[in-house]
Amino acid sequence: MNLTHLDPRGQAHMVDISPKPETHRVAIAEGRIRMAPATLEAIAAGTTPKGDLFAAARIAAILAAKRTGELIPLCHPLPLTQIAVDFALEPPDAIRCTVRAETVARTGVEMEALTGCAVALLTLYDMAKALDRGMVLETIQLIAKRGGKSGEWSRSPS
Repeated sequence: MNLTHLDPRGQAHMVDISPKPETHRVAIAEGRIRMAPATLEAIAAGTTPKGDLFAAARIAAILAAKRTGELIPLCHPLPLTQIAVDFALEPPDAIRCTVRAETVARTGVEMEALTGCAVALLTLYDMAKALDRGMVLETIQLIAKRGGKSGEWSRSPS
């Protein structure tokens, strides 16, 4: 297996993407946060002490996706053309976050979608931890990607 982030001596380096053509690229990531059913009910009703948690988590996801190149050491900074963040209640005890990232660039946006998803879930945790410190972030994963040399990929249903 050829690991592109290692040079011939095995040292980490940023991959040269300059020869690659710019193409439209899309990545979708999702994850979940599990919590006590009463916590989910309070979040759904908007009765938490910090108000609308989804608004804050959505903005956090967008900001995180935009700064992925600063957070992940070998990630290229990308000109994102769109970030969409959605939340779905999964009673009795979970919230699913889905992040769709898009760009026209020489490299993919998987890391931006995954970073946005992780930070959205962390924001929900931070804003609801006074109600439930036992919340668990889980299954943050790439669902699908499109564009670039490797083309389309999607996770098989499990």
